[in-house]
Amino acid sequence: MAEVLVYVDHVDGAVRKPTLELLTLARRIGEPVAVALGAGAENTASTLAEHGATRVLTHDAAEYADYLVVPKVDALQAAYEAVSPAAVLVSSSAEGKEIAARLALRIGSGIITDAVDLEAGAEGPVATQSVFAASFSTKSRVSKGTPVITVKPNSAAVEAAPAAGAVEALAVSFSAQATGTKVTARTPRESTGRPDLTEAAIVVSGGRGVNGAENFSIIEALADSLGAAVGASRAAVDAGWYPHTNQVGQTGKSVSPQLYIASGISGAIQHRAGMQTSKTIVAINKDAEAPIFELVDYGVVGDLFEVVPQLTEEIKSRKG
Repeated sequence: MAEVLVYVDHVDGAVRKPTLELLTLARRIGEPVAVALGAGAENTASTLAEHGATRVLTHDAAEYADYLVVPKVDALQAAYEAVSPAAVLVSSSAEGKEIAARLALRIGSGIITDAVDLEAGAEGPVATQSVFAASFSTKSRVSKGTPVITVKPNSAAVEAAPAAGAVEALAVSFSAQATGTKVTARTPRESTGRPDLTEAAIVVSGGRGVNGAENFSIIEALADSLGAAVGASRAAVDAGWYPHTNQVGQTGKSVSPQLYIASGISGAIQHRAGMQTSKTIVAINKDAEAPIFELVDYGVVGDLFEVVPQLTEEIKSRKG
């Protein structure tokens, strides 16, 4: 069976959930070969093997931390040349999509971004995408070269499938461009204790109807009762009520959780583009004509300042 390269997203050896989803999808189209780079790369092997990686190619160098994405592209290209895979899978983060695009350009291949499903096809892997603000689903395949495909987090359930996971050192030669953009400083992000927005199983978002930064506390309280991430619409972010890192939408982050709760969000097309593939959508809005109600599974027409606190208390009471 043909091998499929899977780019590993990890933090000091702790593998992030979207990578495990990629391994599940990779097994549908071939044998997963994981590529883990940077500090702690070898420590990813046991987790990757547990989820289907037949081999784990590792490489560590200061360049991965000191410079932006090009060293990682150099390494992924080296892995591509060593393996000659049937496809290359990368998670659809901002960095992941840049890595994938640069790799596709270098190897002269087509690229498919933000896939939500993968299946084997007679002429190569077939990717399902949700397009035009999730109004349509399309099936696509790359017609030239080795497919480079980025997959949205939460698109597949993680499935364990133990494999060999043999660790192999990857030989990497960095290009002249690798040191073109240097990281000069890092500021740790303050931890909220909530899950990462793009990986969360539940997301609670607030919009213009929240009517102020001080009122986002009721959105956070609902999110915390559910163990959810907090999102915000562009209107709320532009007003300075919540950080841009939490923006959901076409110009923010794209999410696809099991449950998405939109509070005080009208449902403009750019917001819908970032959350419409959520499995279950609930909207709370006092405007019964708000566009958000066109795509919800459950809608509550009411004042969020009355509905959200009641919902939070009900959830807490049921949790005991």
